Amino acid sequence: MRGLSLLSILLLGVLPFNATGDMGVPLPGTERLTLDGDIAMHMLDGMHTYIDGLLMQRVEARMAHWKALFAGEEVEKALNDKRGQLRTILGAMDERVPATMETLAEPGQEGPVATGKNYKIYAVRWAVLPGVYGEGYLLEPDTFCGASLVALPDADETPESILGLAGEAHTTYPLRFAEAGYRVLVMDLVNRENTWSGHPEVRMTKQPHREFIYRGAYEMGRHIIGYEILKVEAAIDWLKEKASDTKLGLVGYAEGGMLALYTAALDMRVDATMVSGHFGPRERLWKEPIYRNVWSLLNDFGDAEVAAMIAPRQLIIDNQTPTKIDTPPYSNEKYYGTAPGQLQHASNESVQVLVQQARAYADLGIYEDWIHFLEGPALRPDLLNEALGGAELGNSTSAQPTTHPMPDPSARMQRQVEGMLDWTKHIMEEAPFAREKLWKQADMTSVETWEASTAKLREYFHKDIIGALPESTVPLHPRTREVYNTDAYTGYEVVLDVHPEVIAYGILLVPHDLKPGEQRPVVVCQHGLEGRPQDVASPEIDNPYYGQYGCKLAEEGFIVYAPQNPYIHYDHFRTIQRKANPLGLSLFSFIVAQHQRTLDWLKTLSFVDEERMAFYGLSYGGKTAMRVPAILEDYCLSICSGDYNEWIWKNVSRRSKYSYLFTGEYEMFEWNLGNTFNYAEMSWLICPRPFMVERGHGDGVAPDEWVGYEYARTRNRYDLLGLGDETTIEYFDGPHKIHGVGTFQFLHEKLKFPKELP
Repeated sequence: MRGLSLLSILLLGVLPFNATGDMGVPLPGTERLTLDGDIAMHMLDGMHTYIDGLLMQRVEARMAHWKALFAGEEVEKALNDKRGQLRTILGAMDERVPATMETLAEPGQEGPVATGKNYKIYAVRWAVLPGVYGEGYLLEPDTFCGASLVALPDADETPESILGLAGEAHTTYPLRFAEAGYRVLVMDLVNRENTWSGHPEVRMTKQPHREFIYRGAYEMGRHIIGYEILKVEAAIDWLKEKASDTKLGLVGYAEGGMLALYTAALDMRVDATMVSGHFGPRERLWKEPIYRNVWSLLNDFGDAEVAAMIAPRQLIIDNQTPTKIDTPPYSNEKYYGTAPGQLQHASNESVQVLVQQARAYADLGIYEDWIHFLEGPALRPDLLNEALGGAELGNSTSAQPTTHPMPDPSARMQRQVEGMLDWTKHIMEEAPFAREKLWKQADMTSVETWEASTAKLREYFHKDIIGALPESTVPLHPRTREVYNTDAYTGYEVVLDVHPEVIAYGILLVPHDLKPGEQRPVVVCQHGLEGRPQDVASPEIDNPYYGQYGCKLAEEGFIVYAPQNPYIHYDHFRTIQRKANPLGLSLFSFIVAQHQRTLDWLKTLSFVDEERMAFYGLSYGGKTAMRVPAILEDYCLSICSGDYNEWIWKNVSRRSKYSYLFTGEYEMFEWNLGNTFNYAEMSWLICPRPFMVERGHGDGVAPDEWVGYEYARTRNRYDLLGLGDETTIEYFDGPHKIHGVGTFQFLHEKLKFPKELP
């Protein structure tokens, strides 16, 4: 044993902990823990309660903010700022290419695919971004009335259906506008089928196309919503170029209604908008399909606030029932890889409340009589026509096909999906240069200037990328109970308060050979996905991935703490992420707060050296090892095991079998991480503190080449700062597990706690 024997300490009466084998006895200075059952589930339930409360608080805060905005003196400037903010979080910021429109036809078949009274219908595409096109149908009137319309069907409606050219449709309203002399463009939206969701040489998934595109785009600060908004705006570019003084309207149903609402809020060229089957409270956005998940949306933009941005231009809302969408949960093997989600129909009462709220905002300014709500279920194109000042609508309900063939809808959908995926790939390839630009503010003149200049980047990473919870206002209130007693250490379960309803839970291992007054280093040992602290720190459980590494470190004399992180219980934890994202928060917002409180408590223990508190995690615990110590500087070093790699490729690449595009972990995608912080950049936030990577050659997380490529960037930064001895990587011949050889040596060396030989 290290230092005095247990008997000597007992005789001296200075034992700082209970080592009697009396299970359930608390650590001195703490209350006895009485919480039983699955504490991890209790922890998750508390997080759900807390985030539900935050969602409601943000509604009130948002209303107060917008009332003040419209009551201010510079309303238009404030609204333009809001438009820029909304455009950014919707991922609609890429610069569009010049407006072009072309028909889609074989040579000699360029004519209209159908004709009607006073109009012809052409299959067209228009340029949006390099390699990205909008597609659909142009209804060109024989006699132009001076007004144009962009029609946006639901994702599962084809343009052919709402033109009466194929299949059944709930309406064929574009034909009536075309007969009245409108130039009408009907746009094809990416649908919810899964034909192209995957890669034929890797794996195909059951994810809807919209989700498959959403995943990688979200990581790159883009969004399928943003991509389709850009398609609408590119269509507007062409329509305005065709007739600059044209009055322009938008009409959309369900998914198309969402696009119409957002586009009208962003683009002042839209004169009148009709939103059908999409308007209502967004506080249950987390229950909708994941491809509607928008980072930080609900901090500033509910549907009422988005509507208010359209004033004084005309907005007509009806409450048609949207297409029923109900994606089965993650646990359903048939749909493995999809996120659960439903499209739910808002009640007329809830829609009316939001309409009144939007009207109340705008009435504080100079706007009146601009928003209208139709409680009936039927689309009213006559009202939109009236708002645009067009001629009386025609009665067309069908057009006559010509001999020219229509495009293949399946091939068109493949082009739509592939175009967006390719653009996301392009953004991924450009991401290193975006990160380089961001990191130019880091001053490498010296270690001191590096630390000072990266402080703002650390704050940005915490607040804008991970999301920072409010500061805790509750006491730590530590509760503990003894659960293990071996020849080498005593183990305690620990529960701490983080926020109201939110707790931190873990296991503390205290070596028996502590000397009186001695302070020792702590190693926080973090489990992975669906894990528990017992996997790491129980002498009774020998999990092959962890190899009882917490127990072994305690046997070598370290104080060990094994936290319960909240990535457990499948969808129950993933829905925390879903609830958090629209508030600009994430699962790691909670994890960081829990670790901060845990460190605060560990500092209060007389036998802990607060200057020597280290982090060592495997798998999802390795993911934690990259993010938490990058934010919390109380961690004096970090070891990432079984996770470090080229993280952006892993989340965005469609070509790699290692990519999270193909798996069920739909919570992995972090808003705009690709343009800000890859794993090397996270390690730079840990620098100048020691940092180590543990890597098994057979680890299926990523190939060695990815790991080596990214780690070279870590090592380069340490070397250039003269800190090459503070970082290392250990490769070993083995799978995804704790190796515990070089890492243990690293801990002893960097924590200045030499291992005594027998």
